Amino acid sequence: MKVFRLILFILHLGIFILLLGVLMNSIVPPKVFPWLNLLSLGFPILISAYILLTFFWIISWKKRAFVFLLFGLLFFKPVIRWVNFSSKKDQEANLKIVSLNAKGGKFGADQIQDYIDRQNADVVFLQEPSIPDINLKNLSGKSNMPVLSFYSRYEVVNHKNLFEGLENKDITAQCEVIDINIRGKIYRCINVHLESFGIVKDMVKLNGNKDEDEIKTKNVLRKLLSNFKNHQDQIDSIKKEIENSPYPVFVVGDFNSVPNSYEYYKASDNLTDAFVEVGRGSGTSFHDFKFPLRIDYIFTSKSIQPVSYKVDHHVQISDHFPVIATFKLAD
Repeated sequence: MKVFRLILFILHLGIFILLLGVLMNSIVPPKVFPWLNLLSLGFPILISAYILLTFFWIISWKKRAFVFLLFGLLFFKPVIRWVNFSSKKDQEANLKIVSLNAKGGKFGADQIQDYIDRQNADVVFLQEPSIPDINLKNLSGKSNMPVLSFYSRYEVVNHKNLFEGLENKDITAQCEVIDINIRGKIYRCINVHLESFGIVKDMVKLNGNKDEDEIKTKNVLRKLLSNFKNHQDQIDSIKKEIENSPYPVFVVGDFNSVPNSYEYYKASDNLTDAFVEVGRGSGTSFHDFKFPLRIDYIFTSKSIQPVSYKVDHHVQISDHFPVIATFKLAD
């Protein structure tokens, strides 16, 4: 029994070190060491194992349980970026946003349009629409770029392609900056789609053949590590735009990156993650792989107060769930 507990203790320490590696994404860029960003994908598994082992020490009446409980507090904030149970805000919202990666309308363009119309949103961010410009009720807008669309009930006063001229990206990496006038005040909306990984289920499904599975694993790892490095340039460009903005910002879209990744830390720095502030339940927004992946976000300037945040897990009009949030803007 002592040997068994020693093995579990070493395993627990190893998981703790790996979790610390996830936190290091806040300071270590992928071009320096991309493997840390890979750890962020496995965070749900790592933290679940850490919690289970901690409970084992508790029921075993071992003093080390208190040590691991104390160390576990380091991961409270990283956990609520995935699963959150914030209290309901009493404020009255005066702005509603919907964000959705539409998967090219493959699940049904009419269903997407009907769903968004029912939300009665003020601003809509779409990624990967790949469908003709849709006519949303009470909203105007269009696809200004191949994988981005923006619709608003407010006047657009300026827009630009942020990634124009950016090296080391493919067509899936797109970012549009749109300035809108909301009741006499300008807000900067940044519609984001970081470069896709191009990984489908067949690429990660192992078939039991050792050689083929090894080749698949290496190809997936190579693709992930390469994209992490490309994401660094893209997210650094977005970060610079945020810092130089003369207006409050909404940074919204499909980041193809999970919480606690380098991309997440960089994008959310000095901004509010609306899910962390007012979200409830799971933040999982991509469901195609049957693994908890939160890759769609709404970040805002501190002056913008989130009131509610919902990932609508009840509809499947894309391989992403719609993200719906409301805000209180100063009069």
